[in-house]
Amino acid sequence: MTEPEPMIEAVDLCKHYGSFAAVDDLSFTIRRGEVVAFLGPNGAGKSTTMKMLTGYLAPTSGTARLCGIDVVSDRVRAAEKLGYLPENGPLYQEMTPRELLRFFADARGLGGGRFVERLDFVTAECDLGELLDKPIGKCSKGQKQRVGMAQALLHDPEVLILDEPTTGLDPNQIRHVRGLVKKLGETRTILLSTHLFQEVEAMAGRVLLVDDGLLAFDGTPAEFKARGGGQMDQAFHSLTTHS
Repeated sequence: MTEPEPMIEAVDLCKHYGSFAAVDDLSFTIRRGEVVAFLGPNGAGKSTTMKMLTGYLAPTSGTARLCGIDVVSDRVRAAEKLGYLPENGPLYQEMTPRELLRFFADARGLGGGRFVERLDFVTAECDLGELLDKPIGKCSKGQKQRVGMAQALLHDPEVLILDEPTTGLDPNQIRHVRGLVKKLGETRTILLSTHLFQEVEAMAGRVLLVDDGLLAFDGTPAEFKARGGGQMDQAFHSLTTHS
């Protein structure tokens, strides 16, 4: 059986700031249909890696590809394949969600009936019905997170990179987002950054862990737990604590 095609590729990725290596020769491949949890302690290089994969930050050396497209040399075409939810991502506070989504649709050339179709989809999936015409500046943190998820999904991307997607959500909304991520992961590729181990078990089929800019673990959630005697927090501790 042929393996699904690579959708996210990091090849010898490095990011240096002077003599400091934020990311050091990092390589991994994520294929179509995978939902992968991206773990690491604060300062480990996780956010820097995600920014390089999305094209928001140029690597010092190495290559990042989305759907086989180099994100540095062909960023516009790569961006067409990508839905990105940054942690605490910028939203235009004076706009309503409807206006914001129209703005992003126009920027991506998503017009007419297709915009209406996708707006209906993200409104339902991200529970925006009562928020569509409320100024974003008046929305709660959890509501803003749902608007951010909607813009990431609006153009129906093949690859999703989500940085802490359940931040600020209440338990019912967290449950909904988990179900949405699992559903989307059946046909798309998702890289999910989180600090919450219950998110890993609920949504991911694979775990990547970075520490000190290096790949410290790549395997299934069950294999990750086994490294900590059946406890994910112990596995995380043992893989990221240096004597």
